[in-house]
Amino acid sequence: MAKTRAHLIISGIVQGVFFRSTSRSQALRLYLTGWIKNRADGRVETVIEGEDKAVANFIQWCHEGPPGAKVDNVDIMWEKYIGEFAAFSIKYSDAW
Repeated sequence: MAKTRAHLIISGIVQGVFFRSTSRSQALRLYLTGWIKNRADGRVETVIEGEDKAVANFIQWCHEGPPGAKVDNVDIMWEKYIGEFAAFSIKYSDAW
């Protein structure tokens, strides 16, 4: 199956509503790899890699997010799949 990579910036009410942890659960369920983090500007940023259909399903989920979130926009930057990650992690700082 074809694989892809997407870099997302998610805006709205997306911090303080368990967006990162539920995104990680979604990514694991879909066998995706990558990372997710809160940004200082109040948005959430994530890079995901995996099968095309699974990435599309994850992006669709990000448009709604977990209960309590109010997603205003999902900016999607498509990138070449490189198989960079072994798992999906939550980043707690830019030092990673």
